[in-house]
Order: sequence, then structure tokens, then C-alpha cells
Amino acid sequence: MPYFIDLKKPQDQGLNHTCNFYLQPEEGLNIGVWHTVPEALQREAQGKEQSWFESTLDSSHHIILYLHGNAGTRGGDHRVQLYKVLSSLGYHVVTFDYRGWGDSDGSPSEGGMTADAIFMYDWVKKRSRSHPLYIWGHSLGTGVASNLARHLSERGSPPDALILESPFTNIREEAKSHPFSVIYRNLPGFDWFFLDPITASGIRFANDENVKRISCPLLILHAEDDTVVPFHLGKKLYTIAASSPSLREHKVQFIPFQKALGYRHKFIYRSPELPHILRDFLSTSESRA
Repeated sequence: MPYFIDLKKPQDQGLNHTCNFYLQPEEGLNIGVWHTVPEALQREAQGKEQSWFESTLDSSHHIILYLHGNAGTRGGDHRVQLYKVLSSLGYHVVTFDYRGWGDSDGSPSEGGMTADAIFMYDWVKKRSRSHPLYIWGHSLGTGVASNLARHLSERGSPPDALILESPFTNIREEAKSHPFSVIYRNLPGFDWFFLDPITASGIRFANDENVKRISCPLLILHAEDDTVVPFHLGKKLYTIAASSPSLREHKVQFIPFQKALGYRHKFIYRSPELPHILRDFLSTSESRA
């Protein structure tokens, strides 16, 4: 959603300071990428080619690599609205469709999605040099984001911060808590019939295990009225992270959004408090680095 948009034309979604291009994480595999520059560079960005957008990554503006959730593409409306908010706050936003999503080649898998994220992080980091680079994952993208952050931490180059919006603990618990499973979850054999095949196929997205292995500041955002990824899973993940030895020297913060606000699963970008939350968390995290 929305259907039938042209991902080659982000300007059609009100992103006239965004460049669409394609990269190859593997030979013969193209993935679609959007790079939205900070709002301060909006005028200068008009009519510029990909090379100009790449050159701006080595600037004083910080960068967010955004990893989207399961449904739709990098052009989904709630994602576009978040890009606009982050751009207005002075961030570059680089996002992409995993293999098998949008106009990207290939077929989806946890390993493939994680490989694409590692490739994109390294691609951005090479061009941004020493400038801060943050990872932001939403929903299923939190599983990719924590996989990425764990990989980077274990190789000795952790990201500057990890932001998880509407996260779960692991895909098995999320599947059991998903509204689609409500009429089946109490039936005998539910775990065997529905959940065991997921685990057996190698799909884990184990945020709960990953937060025990990452070594960077961690911010978790979750709405109390989220019906897709229940609030209690995000809170449980925070509890696990807060006691993780690998995060002992880093800021770990949980921000709940009250049910009355109506942000549900994908509208936290609407919060007027979000700019303050991000500035406070990221500035404090950087001062501790």
C-alpha cells in the first residue's frame, strides 16, 4: 500500500528531495533504494544525479538506515511520512526494499534480508566515513535491524545507535500473538502445526537473543494500542535488553505511547514528542560514546 505507485518516482509521494537508484548486494541481484536528504538540502537537491546524493552522505548531517516491515514497499505512506519527519529534523534517510519486495529482485528469506541490510549499511558507511549512522527498524524490520546490529557488534564495528519501533521478541512469539492467530492459538497442536514449521524453515528473527549480543545505544518505541505486534512483546524485549551485559555501558530506553493517542502499529511518526525523544536519546548516546 498504496498500490500502483512508481517507485522510480519518489517525488510522486511528495519526496522531491529523494533519489531512487539500484544497487547489487550480489551479482545479478538488484535492490531498489531511496535516499532522502535533510530538508536543509531540499532546494540544492533539485535536478541532481545519484552521484550528488552520494556525496552528501559525507557531511555534518547524521544518517538513518531505515529497515521497513513486512507489508508493502519503501513507498508505503506511513514510511514516507516518517522519512519526511526525519528529514525535517536534519537526518539523511536511506531505505530500500529487501530482495523479493517492491521492485527488488530475488525471493525473501531471513538470511537474504539480513545480507541486504549488511550490504546497505557498509555501502552507506563507506560514503559517510566517520559521521554517525543509526539503524531504525520497524515491525518485521526490527528483526532485520537487530540481526544487522548483532553482526556489526560481533565484527567490532557496532552502529552508533539502534532504534526499534514496534518490535517483538522473536518471530515465534509474534506469530502466536498476531491477531490472525487468535481463533487458533488455544487449539491442541497449534504450536506443532503453525509455529514449529516456522522455526524449522529457519525463520527466527530473534530480537531477544540479539539484544544480548549488541553493543550500542538502544531505543525502543511502542504504542500501547498496537494490535499487530502487541505492546507486551516490546516491553518484554526491553526488560531483556536492560539486563544484557553487552548493553551495560550503553543507554537503553523504552518509550511507550499511550493508547489514547491512537498510534497503533504504524503511526508513531505522528507524535509531536518524537523529535524531542530522538534528539534527547541520540545526543545523550553520542556524549557517552
